[in-house]
Amino acid sequence: MRIKEISLRQDPDLRKELALLARGCDFVLPSRFKKRLRAFQQVQVQAKKEETLPPSLSQTIPTFYFPRGCPKEKVNIDAVIAKIERTFSQFPNERATLDDMGKVAKACECPLYWKGPLFYCAGGERTGYVSVHKFVAMWRKILQTCYDDAAKFVHLLMNPGCNYLVQEDFIPFLQDVVNSHPGLSFLKEASEFHSRYITTVIQRIFYTVNRSWSGKITCNELRKSNFLQNVALLEEEADINQLTEYFSYEHFYVIYCKFWELDTDHDLYIDRKDLARHNDHAISSRMIERIFSGAVTRGRKAQKDGKISYADFVWFLISEEDKKTPTSIEYWFRCMDLDGDGVLSMYELEYFYEEQCQKLDNMAIEPLPFEDCLCQMLDLVKPQYEGKITLHDLKRCKLTNVFFDTFFNTEKYLDREERDQFSMLRDGEGESQELSDWEKYAAEEYDILVAEEAARKKGEELSPSLFNTEGVILLTPCGSLPRSD
Repeated sequence: MRIKEISLRQDPDLRKELALLARGCDFVLPSRFKKRLRAFQQVQVQAKKEETLPPSLSQTIPTFYFPRGCPKEKVNIDAVIAKIERTFSQFPNERATLDDMGKVAKACECPLYWKGPLFYCAGGERTGYVSVHKFVAMWRKILQTCYDDAAKFVHLLMNPGCNYLVQEDFIPFLQDVVNSHPGLSFLKEASEFHSRYITTVIQRIFYTVNRSWSGKITCNELRKSNFLQNVALLEEEADINQLTEYFSYEHFYVIYCKFWELDTDHDLYIDRKDLARHNDHAISSRMIERIFSGAVTRGRKAQKDGKISYADFVWFLISEEDKKTPTSIEYWFRCMDLDGDGVLSMYELEYFYEEQCQKLDNMAIEPLPFEDCLCQMLDLVKPQYEGKITLHDLKRCKLTNVFFDTFFNTEKYLDREERDQFSMLRDGEGESQELSDWEKYAAEEYDILVAEEAARKKGEELSPSLFNTEGVILLTPCGSLPRSD
């Protein structure tokens, strides 16, 4: 007789045996149950096969992550390549030298000063020229894999196998700018300062663009910055000093002269005592110790012998003179966060304020008690959580310069104490001001340096050999560093 197919759990005999098994009793599964168990398993397997699988997620969610730029409408690559080939046909043997690469860059629809990266990426550095076939193969690959300027620029400068830029990757590009930009022509007679200028520009690029502090600029960081817009402006602006965010020679002149004054042995390294002399000992010794602790010099050799390099000094000086930018706020927050827990505690604030009080006492100035100072600073910052100040709190505050100077810069603290609160508030609200604090400082210091040089030279008989062909003085307080005027 055919047994009606029912669920094994509904079979009363099997349920009885399973109950005995649950109580620890041994039993032997009857043969009729073994047959039914196999039939049941086959039915279950068949049912699973018949179930329809849900559609793949990749079919329902559109692609939203484009690390090499979002693909635009189909670009006519063949038309671009044809234009490049026509440009190469103008050169002898269809080979382009570095001097010819300006025309090639325009054929590629790139800014003029991409010419160096285009030349070196195509292998021109090894042979001194680039053939049309090698360049076309290189540029076709880039057009097929990189969809915006940031991705293309990173691809041109990066080392093989990388997807980011390190500091050394910018050197050939910037050397070409130094060699060919009309605003830097006076540097041709002072080649020993090429590397110093290039170092300064590289540090300013990483200071502004590398928001992750990783020492590696990614496509996304470059895309979010204004660096490529400034590279494009190099072609339009003959006066390099108008490009104040990265390339200004006057800004380099100020930074290097300030470093030269501290670097008494001129080995391009300074120690704690050297840095403490900056701005007539305005920075507290406790903050100097924090700078040399590695809190803001990670990944560099600077502090291994108790010294910091010229590159580190660039970061220090820009952060010291403009405490309102995101990087400078992060710079000083890292220094003040003694235990690295991501918040500034009341203990950490008191630790730095103690030395301020001592310095004020030595100047016969009665300092504000810490409790009163703390109330003022908390009212200024308005932290989200009581009793601690986060990086986010400081970035929301419009007067972070006042906050930081209160705890480790006596001179600027006293200068602001003499001003009324309304003037400080006006400064904080003037977000649309034309010049940043750093640009104001650099302009003032450059004028002072030039005036000091003129006063020193007044009355002296200068030999014609001290001038270059453009009348630029080559003898300066920094050895033989030329001025841009």
